Amino acid sequence: MIEAARARAKNRQPPIAFEVAGAEQLPFASEGFDVVVAITILRFIPNAAPVFREIARVLRPGGRLIIGELGRWSSWAAARRGRAWFGSTLWRRASFRSQRELRALTENAGLAVETVRGAIYYPRWRFAARLCARWDPVIGRLTTIGAAFIALTAVKPPRPD
Repeated sequence: MIEAARARAKNRQPPIAFEVAGAEQLPFASEGFDVVVAITILRFIPNAAPVFREIARVLRPGGRLIIGELGRWSSWAAARRGRAWFGSTLWRRASFRSQRELRALTENAGLAVETVRGAIYYPRWRFAARLCARWDPVIGRLTTIGAAFIALTAVKPPRPD
């Protein structure tokens, strides 16, 4: 994936750098980032608490965390759990978290949750998507139960003076 990203980013301005590292121990200085984005990586990390602490470490005060994860209580996660039951070693290792779990991990790392929303409340087929897409933003503001994806934003509070 990194090689594909490097190829797509070649000759872009400003230049883009890519690093490969474990999320539990990032090779970056403390308070060096304005934004950390974690999209669909947390499900493959059994103990996510160290990852959230590391994210908090590299965020500057006022910096923002954006997470997008498959929701625990969605048909999309259920389909992947089914793949695990039928032998997929990849999905056997997955941990699907609820919005409550994501919120707790974020807050325990010292970050302040701003928003939690759900998205995509329908099975993975085009007909359902066409029927349900217009209701998706409304449902996403009301609940995350059944959401294929949970989006969470948080901010690192300023240092106490």
